[in-house]
Amino acid sequence: MANKRESLYKDSKVICACGETFETKSTKDEIRVEVCSKCHPFYTGTQTRASKSSNVDKFNKKYGFKTENN
Repeated sequence: MANKRESLYKDSKVICACGETFETKSTKDEIRVEVCSKCHPFYTGTQTRASKSSNVDKFNKKYGFKTENN
């Protein structure tokens, strides 16, 4: 039984919408994704401060807490 599972687990190619490709192991031959570590804002460093802390700012404003910027 274990040999049958191992034979289904093979090298597969992951293709991102940005064009980046890399190899991994999977039961599928090809995997298509929308974002990868090359184009995701968190990994590229293009995520803005406002989008990181918007929920915290909303909470502080709602309950009257002072933030570092105020």
